[in-house]
Amino acid sequence: MRILALDVGDKRIGVAISDELEISAHGLTTITRSGLKKEIRDIQEIVSEYNVEEIVVGMPVMMNGSVGIQAEKVGRFVDELKRDFRIPIKLFDERLSTRLIEKTLIAADMSREKRKKVIDKLSAVIILQDYMSSRGGRCDLSSE
Repeated sequence: MRILALDVGDKRIGVAISDELEISAHGLTTITRSGLKKEIRDIQEIVSEYNVEEIVVGMPVMMNGSVGIQAEKVGRFVDELKRDFRIPIKLFDERLSTRLIEKTLIAADMSREKRKKVIDKLSAVIILQDYMSSRGGRCDLSSE
C-alpha cells in the first residue's frame, strides 16, 4: 500500500508518497494552485499511477490547538477531495512542518527562490513521515 501526503497552501500543494512498505516518505511534486478541478485531476492521476490507498492531508492547526483561517481552507479542500475519491482521506496535525523545513533550508544557505521551489514538497514529506511514525511503523504484509 502507498500513502499520499498533501501539504495544501494558498499557492501550491506539496505532494509526497510513501514507499510500498510504508517505511519512508519521498517528495514527489508540487502542484501549482490553478483551480480545484485541475488540482483534483492532478491528484487523481498520482493516485492512479502509484496505486495510492490512503491520502493524508496536513492540517495547519494553530499552536493553541484552535482552527484558524488556513485550517478552514484546508478543511474545505478535503471536503472536495472526499467527494471525488473512494479511498480514506485523513487529516494530520502539521503545525510546524513548513517552519521546520524553512529553518533547515535557511541554515543550509539556500536562496529564497530555491526554497520556494522545494518547501511545499518537503513539508509534505515531513507530514507523511510523521504520520507513518505516529502509526508505530505499521507495516501490514498480510495477503488477505
